[in-house]
Amino acid sequence: MQDTLLSIYPWLKIGHVTFMVFWLAGLFMLPRQCIYMLDHAPGSDGEAKWAERMGKLRKIILTPSMIIVWILGLTLAYTTGAFSGAGWLHAKIALVLALTGYHGWLVAQTKKMAGGARPLTEKTLRMVGEVPGLILVLVVLLVYLRPF
Repeated sequence: MQDTLLSIYPWLKIGHVTFMVFWLAGLFMLPRQCIYMLDHAPGSDGEAKWAERMGKLRKIILTPSMIIVWILGLTLAYTTGAFSGAGWLHAKIALVLALTGYHGWLVAQTKKMAGGARPLTEKTLRMVGEVPGLILVLVVLLVYLRPF
């Protein structure tokens, strides 16, 4: 099994990085869409349009990409034997777990907004919209520098 995975390793890595980009792009877009929804009154046609857009982003891009990133990432780690003795990988997994938690929290907020609630202000949405970028910088540093 491991020999087969090693033979397709470059393709696994390409898929992992590609779907990571899709996932992060969606995580950058979703708070922005929430900000646009704030301009529309609960129950209005405008709110319904933004709720539909956010739902499609979640169902078509965000969640499938996150699942694929996890599957390919864990497969890559297994293939290379990186689970044993790679402290940088454990730190990366912790950050990706945090990003996954952020994803879940943000999905919950968008569902509340689609139901007419406004749990977050525009300022808060702008600030939390930076979270994926900060985590991305840390993950890239860990992957390329492998400091421990």
